[in-house]
Amino acid sequence: MQRAIPTCLMRGGTSKGIFLYAKDLPPAGPLRDAVILRIFGSPDVRQIDGLAGADVLTSKLAIIGPPSVPGADVDYTFGQVSFVKPQVDYGGNCGNLSSAVGPFVIDEGIVPPPPDGQDTVTINIHNTNTGAILRATVSVSGGRVCVDGDTEIGGVPGSGARIDLDFSATQGSVTGALLPTGLRVEQLLVPGAEDGSREAEELLEATLLDAGQPMVFVDAAALLGAGSGPFDVAEAAARLDADQALLRRVERLRGAAAVRMGIVGRWQDAESLSPYTPFVALVAPPPPGAAAAWDLSAVCVFMQRVHKAYAVTGSVATTAAALLPGTLPHRMARPTDGLLRIGHPSGVMEVHGAVEDGSQPKLLKAAITRTARRLMDGNAYIPWSVWPAESKM
Repeated sequence: MQRAIPTCLMRGGTSKGIFLYAKDLPPAGPLRDAVILRIFGSPDVRQIDGLAGADVLTSKLAIIGPPSVPGADVDYTFGQVSFVKPQVDYGGNCGNLSSAVGPFVIDEGIVPPPPDGQDTVTINIHNTNTGAILRATVSVSGGRVCVDGDTEIGGVPGSGARIDLDFSATQGSVTGALLPTGLRVEQLLVPGAEDGSREAEELLEATLLDAGQPMVFVDAAALLGAGSGPFDVAEAAARLDADQALLRRVERLRGAAAVRMGIVGRWQDAESLSPYTPFVALVAPPPPGAAAAWDLSAVCVFMQRVHKAYAVTGSVATTAAALLPGTLPHRMARPTDGLLRIGHPSGVMEVHGAVEDGSQPKLLKAAITRTARRLMDGNAYIPWSVWPAESKM
């Protein structure tokens, strides 16, 4: 026998995730995670016995519940579900998947239908992972979410209806500060080997910033080598994907940054205790021929893999850093009037941002446009042995 759990599959931006109601799951804890892992088919690199897509961008979870804080319309908990180990990481948020929350709650009737003639609805989403309120403005028609539209985003075929996301309230999302170490740039001591031996240690210049998502920024040329020509984001992503030793070096860098940001106590623990947070961004000035198309070249690494496009929460951090004098991205970027165009492996992402400079700088604005679409709804089935009837609550 099997237990049926109401399930919806949504695309949000360049990610895809399984949406579940909190009321249909056990309380937070090991049993809930066991149920989620079985729905996804984890741990298994193919996720063959579950619904997920065997990729870090398609093994994502949204748990939806009633609002638990004033001013919110809904609670949304994000989980990054590993397919190499039995783990659900709730350490941060996914901005791409966040774009699907507004359409989901509107079509599910969680919020009242808009008045006749109103063509947008704004949803206040409480992201329980970070405590931040995200604002999603969704196109509607006849009380239902619009799907068709002319908005295109890099990494998604075709076009769709526009969804505007406001991440202005996500400063210090995990660490409590825009600049967790108080520094705009620092020399990060990176272990040279997995055993932590000091013989091969290296110092890399880095910016550590937390807006939308904790993120560590490094000069792509310093990490990959200067090469013989301008930095190419697609080539850099392909090189990282093909070079496990280089990815391990990036993971050691991420671990060192996680220690500096107060996320873990030892760099060796970052992969097991906080595999999702922080992200790493390799940044470079746009190549001469692309300067008119984007302002900053960037490749994002998260979950020990290269992002095929660019993380939305990472774009919030990237924009804040690019607008803040003294940071690595600020040295390289050429934003105009608060608009940062990020050139990534699948295209260009635009973010409108503003920061207030000072001894304790503040994020004032971070707005981005996405599209989303409901793909499937129905029931997911798990064996009763995973969640016996007597363990319901």
